[in-house]
Amino acid sequence: MKTVSFNKKLLAAAGAAIALGAGVMLWTQSVQAQSAVSTASVAAPSTPLVRGLPDFTALVDAVGPSVVNIRTLERVRPQAERGDGNMDPEMQEFFRRFFGAPFPGMPQQPQQPQPRRRGGQGEGELRPSGVGSGFVLTADGFIMTNAHVVEGADEVLVTLADKRELKAKVVGLDKRSDVAVVKVPVSGLPALKVGDVSQLKVGEWVIAIGSPFGLENTVTAGIVSAKQRDTGDYLPFIQTDVAINPGNSGGPLINMRGEVVGVNSQIYSRSGGYMGISFSIPMDEAMRVSDQIRANGRVTRGRVGVQIDQVSTEVAESIGLGKARGALVRMVESGGPAEKAGLQAGDIILQFDGKPIDKASDLPRIVGNTRPGTKAEMQVYRRGVQRKLTVTVGELPADKVQAEANTADEQVQTNNVLGLTVTNLSADQKKQLRVEGGVRITAAQGAGARAGLREGDVVLAVGNKQVLQVADFNAAVGTVEPGKIVSMLVRRGETVQYVLVRTVR
Repeated sequence: MKTVSFNKKLLAAAGAAIALGAGVMLWTQSVQAQSAVSTASVAAPSTPLVRGLPDFTALVDAVGPSVVNIRTLERVRPQAERGDGNMDPEMQEFFRRFFGAPFPGMPQQPQQPQPRRRGGQGEGELRPSGVGSGFVLTADGFIMTNAHVVEGADEVLVTLADKRELKAKVVGLDKRSDVAVVKVPVSGLPALKVGDVSQLKVGEWVIAIGSPFGLENTVTAGIVSAKQRDTGDYLPFIQTDVAINPGNSGGPLINMRGEVVGVNSQIYSRSGGYMGISFSIPMDEAMRVSDQIRANGRVTRGRVGVQIDQVSTEVAESIGLGKARGALVRMVESGGPAEKAGLQAGDIILQFDGKPIDKASDLPRIVGNTRPGTKAEMQVYRRGVQRKLTVTVGELPADKVQAEANTADEQVQTNNVLGLTVTNLSADQKKQLRVEGGVRITAAQGAGARAGLREGDVVLAVGNKQVLQVADFNAAVGTVEPGKIVSMLVRRGETVQYVLVRTVR
């Protein structure tokens, strides 16, 4: 019995042990399986986004023959003293274009300009004055380059990829965009294909071909660092890290499809050498200019007669605009297209001819590309209300003439919580300033002074309330809550700006 009893207990214990062992085995297998899955998920390699580096050899073979070297000559009188000594033309171009500074050792005082006489034999010696690059636009000899490469040259020499050197005629140049077109008397040249700049992406590989320091057919490569880089009134530059040096100016920026997408124009440097930032004129902008040059020999641009500024986030919020956008009109030219259309200083232009103005620099480009004489609709924001105005676009002259307005004192004054003493404008002052009304600051203390307001400033609006006279000013300021920020539209000289004033609690 005992034995039987023992055997039963032994069997029961054995069964329990087997069950426990099976459970442990199952748990161990489960943990191992989960561990294997986890390890697999960690160890599994992801697909690389970039594979290897590009090979540019085929690209260079295809587009290289379209790139040219450009040398310019200047006729000088033998007795003329030259401030540049024996400096190489490459270095002259470098310091003149990128730094506006003389080469170390050059005379610091400007030389009196000597009269230059063009086009005659024996009237002076032709000397090198600059170097640059260019590329073939059309098979019949039109070549694009930078305006600063050929500006002021008495003779332009173009060296083709096959080593032929030809005299070129300057068809026209546009200093505002830094684009020029020259023509050589040959045909059958290999023209570059123009690419779509809108398809160009930041991070995309590009190459430049040119003649840095006179070293012809030099190839450098890099990526697009940024687009729409604002460094000029009419050009949203392409920024790259392609090595650009003196002599590269006017050469092409080429994408991996062998298309020219930009004209190499500028570098940024603090040391005098390449520092990893280069700028190229977008090819769509360059083509707009070159088409006009080839058709008319010059470029015409639209204008409306305003001075503008950026709209800050603080100003946008304080006047109820919300998002910072548009172009703040700081001055309206007397008798200009904008004034005739009813535009006022302090207005914010949100759209022009159906195109949105996201930032102030968009406006001159859009207006400049509008044909003079066109009637265009502007959407503006004025004292909390959006309205539409129609302007007839004028033509941008070669030189801008700006009038200066003077102010005179008046008599009526008042004090207010902003620490400002103001006075009404006289009829003569309104006429001189070309404003409907406003109040002139005669003294600034407290919050107004801390915000930068000063005697002579003219207040045109407080918040979104127009100020025509002292009574309007008092009424508007009376609604300002202590400790709040109030926006004031202020005219100083010929321009207007929003000033944010924080009142004291």
